[in-house]
Amino acid sequence: MAALREFHEYWGWVAIAANALAGVVALLAWRVQGLRGRWVWGLTIGAEAAIMLQVLTGVILVSSGDYPNLERFHMFYGFVAFITVGLAYSYRYAMRGRLELMYGLVGLFLMGVGIRAVLQVVG
Repeated sequence: MAALREFHEYWGWVAIAANALAGVVALLAWRVQGLRGRWVWGLTIGAEAAIMLQVLTGVILVSSGDYPNLERFHMFYGFVAFITVGLAYSYRYAMRGRLELMYGLVGLFLMGVGIRAVLQVVG
């Protein structure tokens, strides 16, 4: 479990950076039509997959029982990230024509949620 915890710690920063990048790229693609394309969606899917892997490793760590004194808000932010990805996916048809805007804001929101989760453990 120690190796998984270390992975969870470092992967959190990867997920934060990936969602920040995906959010900025999607917002740029929303404003500049020439930037749109499959690569924007590939980056967005990769960033959201990174956050889902982070949530999965967190769930495994909590389920192991090795970390009973974990900050509850840290787990709450993981739950918020999980729900956010699901809600964004479910609203994709309602946001036709503004998908880049929505996913840009979602990426930046997930970045913020990730930073808050890290600060709960570090700070």
